[in-house]
Amino acid sequence: MYYEDSLEPTPTGATAKPEGLPDKFWDPETQTVRTDALVRGYLRLERRLHRMVAVPGPDSPADEVAQFRRALGIPDRPEHYPLTLRHPHIGVDPEVNHRLHCAGCTPDQVQLIYDLAVEKLAPVAEQIRRDYQQQRGLDRLREHFGGDARWAETARQVAAWGKANLDPEVFHALASVPEGVVAMHRMMAGGEPLMGRAPVANDEPLSEAALKKMMADPRYWKKKDPAFIDKVSSGFRRLYGE
Repeated sequence: MYYEDSLEPTPTGATAKPEGLPDKFWDPETQTVRTDALVRGYLRLERRLHRMVAVPGPDSPADEVAQFRRALGIPDRPEHYPLTLRHPHIGVDPEVNHRLHCAGCTPDQVQLIYDLAVEKLAPVAEQIRRDYQQQRGLDRLREHFGGDARWAETARQVAAWGKANLDPEVFHALASVPEGVVAMHRMMAGGEPLMGRAPVANDEPLSEAALKKMMADPRYWKKKDPAFIDKVSSGFRRLYGE
């Protein structure tokens, strides 16, 4: 009859795959659950769950919060952050570290903040320092030459004379410090040097060229060695007089 085929029994041993079972746990040949794979998957999941730490909420107990912070690598105290300082003028700031610690920053995050300070803030601070020194130098030159108007005219004359008579490197080195500008003004006002005077301390003939060479020495314009500067000044006094 028409319903006889639908009443045929399922072949002996055949089993339907359980609904929701992933294919990797089902053996299609034997039509059975792969219990060995299922057990291995369960054990891996259990190990992973044991390593997981619950994210604490606002009302979580202190020990749960501390456990979570340690799992992230946050030290117990802000002074225990392992920092690498990459600039000689940027050191550890205890107040900053305390605030970062309270905010829950990891060591990598705190290190990044210090690195960004070196990358972004240090150049700005250095530029501010240079601008301040330059302004102080200009104030000293204005005072030395008798006010803004006289300094403006003197600066124009000294710049023109220095570019025409000095090596570019020497000119730029001298023009970068007030002492160098004053020395160029003296050389300009003195005209040709007087020859045949007593030798300078390094046994070179006392001449404008020898003194210019000494002024180009880093000890004069960069390190500002007092003894070396005095040696140059004494040479100019002997060469041109007071």
